[in-house]
Amino acid sequence: MITLSDLPESRIQQLLAFDRLLNIMDDLRAQCPWDKKQTMHSLRHLTIEETYELSDAIMENDLPEIKKELGDILLHIIFYAKIASETNDFEIKDVLHGICEKLIVRHPHIYGDVKADTEEQVKQNWEQIKLKEGNKSVLGGVPASLPALIKGMRIQEKARGAGFDWEEKQQVWEKVEEEMQEFKEHFNADDNSIIDKEKAEGEFGDLLFSLVNYARFIDINPETALERTNKKFIKRFTYLETQSRADGKQLHEMTLAEMDEYWNKAKTL
Repeated sequence: MITLSDLPESRIQQLLAFDRLLNIMDDLRAQCPWDKKQTMHSLRHLTIEETYELSDAIMENDLPEIKKELGDILLHIIFYAKIASETNDFEIKDVLHGICEKLIVRHPHIYGDVKADTEEQVKQNWEQIKLKEGNKSVLGGVPASLPALIKGMRIQEKARGAGFDWEEKQQVWEKVEEEMQEFKEHFNADDNSIIDKEKAEGEFGDLLFSLVNYARFIDINPETALERTNKKFIKRFTYLETQSRADGKQLHEMTLAEMDEYWNKAKTL
């Protein structure tokens, strides 16, 4: 049994900081009118919001903001555990021991005698262990409510962990080109109008899925790539709005050519 005297000072300080947060949570739950009213369901949407705020901070590489958002998420974890402890379902100790046991079981190459020298072997072992734990499908661990782009990436990663994947990236690119052609077949050649919207939507989904697949093969995270493009577009469009307004122009009265002048300037910034 490890005691506090066995621990280095840095670990003791970490435990004391964690204990401080637990004590504050106890105080808030007992004394604050807002905190006393909260349930797991009322906190859920706030937790989702905090997660996205952390994601924004990471995208901006804003370390002070990342630290702040990590604190907010940690508070939510403590809050959920506190609520569960009041009904004797579980407490934070059970949460911590649970994740510790899970990590030990799923890393037999560290805590057992299984050999895994590459990241790919680790992922394959991970998926096999999850099936032994009761998952009916390799894809069963993909949350249904994930945004579609992230879900597509996770589905492909899990299928790869089970050995179902393309062998060469060239094969994946050929699939992209095939899906692009199938998508184009649902348009009239003369005016690009859609012949069958439902089928075109299905083919567009196939095209996106194949592009996500190719991005994975060349080690690009498609969610990160798209979000960077979103931010780049927002920055340039905001410049177009503010600068044209400063020049006494109304956006809805400008021609596309006039807008392009501001857009091209924004690209140089």
